[in-house]
Amino acid sequence: MNSLRRIRAIFGKELIQLRRDRMTFGMIVMIPLLQLLLFGYAINTNIRHIPVGIVDFSQSGLSREIVQIVKATQVVEIRSYFESVEKAQAAIASAEVRAVLIIPEDVDNRLARHQSLGFGSPPATDEETSQPIAQWIADGSDTIIASAIKSLRGMPLAELLDRPVNRVTPTFEVTLLYNPEQRTVVNIVPGLVAIILTMTMIMFTSAAIVRERERGNMEMLISTPVRPIELMIGKIIPYIFIGVIQVSIILGLGRVLFHVPVEGGLAQLAGVTFLFITASLTLGLVISTIARNQLQSMQMTVFVLMPSILLSGFVFPYEGMPVAAQYIAEALPATHFMHLVRGVVLRDVEVTNMASDVYWLALFTLGGLLVASLRFKKRLE
Repeated sequence: MNSLRRIRAIFGKELIQLRRDRMTFGMIVMIPLLQLLLFGYAINTNIRHIPVGIVDFSQSGLSREIVQIVKATQVVEIRSYFESVEKAQAAIASAEVRAVLIIPEDVDNRLARHQSLGFGSPPATDEETSQPIAQWIADGSDTIIASAIKSLRGMPLAELLDRPVNRVTPTFEVTLLYNPEQRTVVNIVPGLVAIILTMTMIMFTSAAIVRERERGNMEMLISTPVRPIELMIGKIIPYIFIGVIQVSIILGLGRVLFHVPVEGGLAQLAGVTFLFITASLTLGLVISTIARNQLQSMQMTVFVLMPSILLSGFVFPYEGMPVAAQYIAEALPATHFMHLVRGVVLRDVEVTNMASDVYWLALFTLGGLLVASLRFKKRLE
């Protein structure tokens, strides 16, 4: 009986402590709720509305019908029209669009050639049966996007255009850029840089201020002439070098073990990586000024990490997410760095062509330092 009484006393104490710890109680509710919403809405392998462009060299009624038929599938969404293949490929490289449909000038003749091969006609030659009526050029670095575009190459255009069905069906040719073999590892390794940096950088700095308080160093910091902004900058500088080491390990081993190419310049890669590391570190500092102990800082880190993995485009394409999930993704530094690191490493894109992502990371870093400094100053008061 005495043992049960003592267990009941400890049980009551833990309930009271949990009730007073509002942060932990909130995480108990929010973490499963967040997982439910993310897995239920954000994860979607049946991708739709892929942003694509059109290069129409025909400018005929048939070419416009083909565009409308492709659009009606809802697999793609027409975003841009380009005058040349070169401009279209540049748009794919900068991720303005994920694929481009090129309609040749002789599209009417190509379709007529297929239709002339009806029943009773001489056997078709290899050139006649293999010649497509149009061509898709797609970003092959994302295997899910590439598979969705490839699913369109066998569309029964003869039936959809209300023409006789022949034994030769017009098809689209599909050319995959940057990863023609559709190797998943090519897409995963650069994305892994963003995920690992998010995990480690936020985790390291989220406990920085909390650790000072738990070790009794806060009084010493108050008595020194160190300004809050100086303290914040001094806290993050050592971890920048740790982040550089992690990036070198991931991309270096990825190249050696999995033959993942690094197409872009190292200077550009170093620049965007530095921006993301500082953005993640400042986010960790903000968490550190909010959390009361290291347990709370770890809980809040997990709360940020899960959306960064699921919404940044690391596993599931950004285009396949609902609009609300895309808005949340745009607020995360990992989403913007995912665009940058894949663009530089896989497609050799100039950073100036992805300036919006660079600006967002820079503003996020400055804003995070400002918020962390103000909150730390408030605590000193």
